[in-house]
Amino acid sequence: QVQLVESGGGLVQAGGSLRLSCAASGSIISISNMGWYRQAPGKQRELIVSITSGGSTDYVDSVKGRFTISRDSAWGTVYLQMNSLKPEDTAVYYCYAYYGLGIAWGQGTQVSVSS
Repeated sequence: QVQLVESGGGLVQAGGSLRLSCAASGSIISISNMGWYRQAPGKQRELIVSITSGGSTDYVDSVKGRFTISRDSAWGTVYLQMNSLKPEDTAVYYCYAYYGLGIAWGQGTQVSVSS
């Protein structure tokens, strides 16, 4: 009932910036939490950032101070501004939404940071 479409990935040099977008549709009124996981080559998928329906945010230590999550009203679109990118940020980024019936996932977008 909730579908997510994400965009904004690409190739950047170290120190550069990207902005990811995650657009939600369907039963968005039931969404309680949205954010991004990422999966780097050879590593487990990890939760890096989240935002709740009340506006509270949380970041994994490795991105805190560099990444910022925000959203428009009514969960229309969530954004992840990524600054001061490092090669270790290279991964596939998957947005997600927790809602009444479970979890929805975006299709993933590749972020590559050259050294």
